[in-house]
Amino acid sequence: MNEVINFHFAIDGNDFTSAGKASVQVKKLLRQLDFDSDTIRRVSVAMYEGEINMVIHADGGEADVNVHDNYIEVILADRGPGIPDIELAMQEGFSTAKDNIRSLGFGAGMGLPNMKRYSDDMNISTVIGQGTTVTMRFNVTGM
Repeated sequence: MNEVINFHFAIDGNDFTSAGKASVQVKKLLRQLDFDSDTIRRVSVAMYEGEINMVIHADGGEADVNVHDNYIEVILADRGPGIPDIELAMQEGFSTAKDNIRSLGFGAGMGLPNMKRYSDDMNISTVIGQGTTVTMRFNVTGM
């Protein structure tokens, strides 16, 4: 494959019905590119968690998936309030989701921990009042 393939998605904030559409589309595209099922599963789960976070906390954002020969990079950039304490936000079960979001079954505090668990490398860059960018890398285990 020698060239980088990029997929770009706009993530609509405040719309739980469309949350996850980008990760489903990426799953299909990675299948068409003949990636192994483990890589596809890890990318899909982590990206879905990121999409949900963008809808819950950040009024949406942008997702870019860059497919390289030996790894996949997912960049999720939102325009939300930023994360005041990344270390706290990375703790399983910690959530700032409001009660109405929790009543929908979201906001359990597993989004960022699951994103880290399923990616091979994850970096969070955040600016209070401007937004957060999460960059994840997934090493390709086989094709």
